[in-house]
Amino acid sequence: MSLSVQATADHIYATGLRNQWHPVVPSSFVAPGAMRKVTALGEQWLLFRRSDGTLSMLADRCPHRGAPLSLGKHLGDRVACWYHGVEVETDGTVSSVPGLPGCNLEGKKLVTSLPVREVGGAVLAYFGDEQHPEPAELTLPEPLTDPEVDAILCYAEWNGPWRFAVENLLDPMHGAFLHHESHTMYDGDTTAKFRIRETDRGYFFEKTDQRGVNFDWVELCRTGVDWVDLTIPYPPSAGPGGPFGIVGMVCPVDENRTGVFFWRYRRVQGWQRDSWRFLYRTLIEERHWQVLEQDRVMLEAMPADADQRENLYQHDLGVVRLRRMYRAAAEAQASSV
Repeated sequence: MSLSVQATADHIYATGLRNQWHPVVPSSFVAPGAMRKVTALGEQWLLFRRSDGTLSMLADRCPHRGAPLSLGKHLGDRVACWYHGVEVETDGTVSSVPGLPGCNLEGKKLVTSLPVREVGGAVLAYFGDEQHPEPAELTLPEPLTDPEVDAILCYAEWNGPWRFAVENLLDPMHGAFLHHESHTMYDGDTTAKFRIRETDRGYFFEKTDQRGVNFDWVELCRTGVDWVDLTIPYPPSAGPGGPFGIVGMVCPVDENRTGVFFWRYRRVQGWQRDSWRFLYRTLIEERHWQVLEQDRVMLEAMPADADQRENLYQHDLGVVRLRRMYRAAAEAQASSV
């Protein structure tokens, strides 16, 4: 591998894999008739929502002089750059150059526009390279599309590499230690053996000698967007709905910052859904933010080269498998650039 290809692979590995969908921010971050600057995969973007709710995502760069479009004016169906008034439509086409009407910039698609989807209260965008501009097929997590499941999105931003956040989810054993004081993770053994079980969309990393007690398994799913699924047993005092499920995704904001998306879900309908939401908002949510805060404190305290100075053991098989998969994908994408 040449030095340039290796450098590109390192950059992709650090800032996020291309040619797939990633969550960006919660949908609520962009109100109807508003726009918002965001950073994702180490690049600056503009989320632009029309008054009818239609959302677009543009590179935050005017094609004229490179000024940030996010500093411009929302004109309903387009944005006008503050610097010289150049107007850009939501598909990236320059519609008007007020300083020189009829100039050759008009009518040209000069600003990158990404495909976007909104699901479960979050904005997902497809980040392709020049060889893969068309969006990859996207299969959304079942708990976010099943009408019999109620999911609540929790979002936070952490100062640390995006990979650390995914690796944390592929490490079920940390629940028995880091989260030992949690109301749902206090039980179960602090010793375990694990196995990897392959699926047609990813793999399970699970305990072989304990189930339904603690954070006992996690499934990594690669369905156009990378996500994890896991469940944690709930006591009857937590209301109807059975086990408490979590769908997790991460946004590589840049090399040192990560957006984490956690949908907490239960299989409930009707009055049970109302009961679950009431209990969650009034009692359970605060406890779960405490668990997330424990993860944040630990991951932000780890040095950026933590994964270069390790001594791993059997419990880390899920993390090792993840790293090999992501590194291979980054190298393959770099080789095609």
